[in-house]
Amino acid sequence: MALTITQYPASASLAQSPMIFTVAESSGVVYSSSFQYYGELYYWTGSTTKPALPEYTLVKYPNESLVGIFDVSRIMNSTLTDLAQQNSSNVKYLAVDFYWQYKDGLNIITSSHALSGVYKALDGYGIFQEPINQQITSKSVYYPLLTDGPATQSFLNTNYGVSGVYVGTAGGTQPTKLVYSGSLGNGSFTLSSSISSSQQIQQYPIAPNQTGFPLSALSEYYTIQPYNGSTALGTPIRFEQACIQKYPNVRIKWKNRFGQFDWFNFYMVNRKSFQTEKKTYQPQLGSWEGSTLSYQNYDSGILNYVVDSKQSIQVNSFWIPEDYNEILKQLLVSDEIYWVYDEAQALVRPLTIATQNITFKTGVNDHLIQYQFDFNYGQAYKLIL
Repeated sequence: MALTITQYPASASLAQSPMIFTVAESSGVVYSSSFQYYGELYYWTGSTTKPALPEYTLVKYPNESLVGIFDVSRIMNSTLTDLAQQNSSNVKYLAVDFYWQYKDGLNIITSSHALSGVYKALDGYGIFQEPINQQITSKSVYYPLLTDGPATQSFLNTNYGVSGVYVGTAGGTQPTKLVYSGSLGNGSFTLSSSISSSQQIQQYPIAPNQTGFPLSALSEYYTIQPYNGSTALGTPIRFEQACIQKYPNVRIKWKNRFGQFDWFNFYMVNRKSFQTEKKTYQPQLGSWEGSTLSYQNYDSGILNYVVDSKQSIQVNSFWIPEDYNEILKQLLVSDEIYWVYDEAQALVRPLTIATQNITFKTGVNDHLIQYQFDFNYGQAYKLIL
């Protein structure tokens, strides 16, 4: 009898999409009507040392191919509850201990165990047509930078901001530094790897005013590329300085599909709006508990008993290339969006996107591309808990 694990998840998986283990038994016991595959799921944070007790026991009957297919993504995703704003390395370790059981008369027969290795679950998702259990190293040409680009982006000289770079082991070469090449000089940002789950993803500065940004002179452009020693990794991202516009800049950041932040400057016209919803009632007027009935000239026959409010903002992009379309799709489906309304103080205001439909344009058909987005504030005007 031999129980084997025949399919594994990626070394580091995006837990909102399938994370598959498949197990198979080669002997004839698999044909027993009471035969079941078991998987004891462990997950934890900190070091790679597995805890003593599992969190869940999963049970599967063999399918038509006589194997057990276990998808642990739903459970792992439910554990990644931290906001990206509060936990930039939202990573869980996991392992599964597999065995099988069947009933032989009054006896329950249990196999020997097959323990998986240690894997990592990140707060993110895959997209079609990415294969099941594809390594994260192959999901973006910019890896180990955790973004889908685009290759050329813009910045203002007042900007702050950080993004995420994967420094843990994931089947690819680990980065040791980021090299910044600007029009007025070069610099580097040192990275440090760690086995702790809280340090699998490291934040790096993407904007000239951010602490740790290695270029002292304000460049007209700069590129950022990961390196391992002297070996370049992935595709660099180029940032080009945009001219200051007459409208106040609205800098938006949102959680992308890797669980990290992408940023965009909406420095064309923006408009804020304020809406209220009210419910009223008619109070009983007069001094009904007094010796005579009277009323005051400040009494009202109609009063509000519920007043709620909604604030929103509409923003417009400048003319941008169609390369932005992918990350703007991720903005439309993001569950964590912020308006960085005071960059110097790193003050943010939570938003939800109100735009539901958008026609993505291409340079071939539209030549110049501009987009408009509507956001609702995530905090009402009145503080009511």
